[in-house]
Amino acid sequence: MSQPETRATEPSARPALRHFIRLARPHQWVKGAFVAVGPAYAFATGTRLGWASVLGVAGAVLAFGLAASSCYVVNDIRDREADRLHPRKRHRPIASGAVSVSAAGAFAVVLLIGACLACLLTVVGQRAAPATGPVGHPLWLGVTVLVYVLNTNLYSVRFKHEVVLDVISLAAGFVLRVLGGCAAAGVAPSAWLLNVTFFVSMFLAFGKRLGERRTMGEAAAGARGVQAAYTDELLRMSVVVTGVATLVTYAGYVQAQAAKYEVGFNALWLTMLPATYGLLRCIVVLERGVYDDPTELAWRDRPFQAAVVLFGALTVGVMVWAARGGVGA
Repeated sequence: MSQPETRATEPSARPALRHFIRLARPHQWVKGAFVAVGPAYAFATGTRLGWASVLGVAGAVLAFGLAASSCYVVNDIRDREADRLHPRKRHRPIASGAVSVSAAGAFAVVLLIGACLACLLTVVGQRAAPATGPVGHPLWLGVTVLVYVLNTNLYSVRFKHEVVLDVISLAAGFVLRVLGGCAAAGVAPSAWLLNVTFFVSMFLAFGKRLGERRTMGEAAAGARGVQAAYTDELLRMSVVVTGVATLVTYAGYVQAQAAKYEVGFNALWLTMLPATYGLLRCIVVLERGVYDDPTELAWRDRPFQAAVVLFGALTVGVMVWAARGGVGA
């Protein structure tokens, strides 16, 4: 009975490439979409972005992806004992013994170096097309990536043990992605964009904690220590409050843009429909305990995916139409 368990936690002498890929969690790179949000909105509203800006944003997406993977590895090294108590996390490469701690540490360093090199794509973009549009300074992109790594590792060491501060730290990581993308493209992020990013990120983080309690029950505190300080009622309230704050903030943005998208009514208001449905769908599914992670929900839940696609299509369609003079002409 005990022999298979010993083999499961014994480090592999030669970890397979697939274990390192799993350790990097490339599926989490979907969060890099936040890097492109600022430049995308700027482009849709008429700002000219040349190839230099495109290369800069691509460098920012890659840099944040590699930096995030490096931080995931460090976090998995620190949490390997707790992860072995989690029904899903116990299969992670370090917790299961597929990758040794020393090999994982070296891999984290390689990923971080790759993130620094990716920031240089902004410099390449400036040299390749110096006069094609606004380009951010690579220094600012590097600063946002550095602060992101610092914040994420502080989260692993300290912040994740503090109620609410753990969620604020996670949300700050998404805000830094937005700031990095804007720096790479040379566009200024609006307060609306930063506020919506901050609140929706807090909503997702609180939702993840609620989902864990729904799927794991009392065992959630063993896998995530801060769960012992949260209660079901507090998490429900926090999910609802941040969800409402997200919708209200975005509704304020839509209202502020009324003059740009007037066609007898504010055409951008149509995006409120899929935004509201997607957010409430997320609450319903997490409350039922179908998923314990909003990222997993985004990959698997078809109704939620449909809402995201419709929101994106309506947003881009309305903004491009307005930029080309189709609204109010």
